[in-house]
This record gives sequence, C-alpha cells and structure tokens, in this order.
Amino acid sequence: MREHRYSVEMPHSAERLWALFQDYDRWTDYAPMVLRVDVVWPGDDAGNGLLRRVIYKMPLGRQGSALELVSGIDPDPSADKGHGYEFTMLSRKPGDDQTGRVTLEPIGPNRTRFSFEERYNLTSIPWKWFEGPIYGFINRQNEASMRRASEWLTQHPEYRPDLVEPEDTSG
Repeated sequence: MREHRYSVEMPHSAERLWALFQDYDRWTDYAPMVLRVDVVWPGDDAGNGLLRRVIYKMPLGRQGSALELVSGIDPDPSADKGHGYEFTMLSRKPGDDQTGRVTLEPIGPNRTRFSFEERYNLTSIPWKWFEGPIYGFINRQNEASMRRASEWLTQHPEYRPDLVEPEDTSG
C-alpha cells in the first residue's frame, strides 16, 4: 500500500475553487492529461454517490479510463470549514481500488489550503513491479494540474466573480 499526500496554498476562495472542481467541462482547461469527464450518475443533491468516468491520456497515444465514486461531501459546508470529498477509483480487480480525499480549507480572504491524499495498491504483476514509477508520474501530474487550476482562475477573473471574497481592508 502506498500513500501520497500534498497540500498547497492557493490565492482563491474555497468556494470559487470548489465551483471550478465541480465544473467537469473545465477539467481539460487545467488538467492536460484529462481528455474528458463523463458524469455516469449525479448522486444526491450534494453530490454524494456521484459516479464519474475520467478519460485520460496515456503514453503512445493511448487512452485510459478511471471510474470514480465520490462520497463524504458535506451538504452544507460553512465558510470557515470549506469543502471536501472522498473518492474511490474503482478497479476491475478487487483490492486494486484507489482511495483518497480532497479538502479545501479557507485560510483567509481569497486564500485556501488545497490538500490531497491518495492511497493505492497494485496487486497484479507486472504492474506491481512498476508501481513506484507509475504513481510517481501520476502524482507529479496531479500536483501540476492543481497548480494549473489555481493559475487558470487567476487568468480568468470572469469565472464565477460572485465567489471572490471581499478583501479585508481594516488592517
């Protein structure tokens, strides 16, 4: 079992980041390995039980597909608590599912700590032999995509300007 965790501070409100991360048509704008996201099942009103299929680029011009189940969404997050969800990437083989959590924690006006954790365990040979390099590559791509999401919001102030928090000028 391997685990990967990282966090990064982003200069955007948690609400605006949440909106972008829930806007599946936009994933290709900041995640270059993603070709598209299909919502297979929308889940409940909060998004719990959402099932999405992520189609992504693979080496040699191939495409891969990941079926992800979303759960653990707080249906009414408070402004100080932020947003988060858990995910399970469902494998065809029992024991190979990946699990993780994404959290957006407000740390100031238009400042959010993005945290990501993921656990994976490849059990099939020959994939198990290459688990480290495979997930090292995937982890670097995931981290770069989240930095690009923040950069995309900075470059597109017209995207959900209603979720930009007023700056504290009482200083």
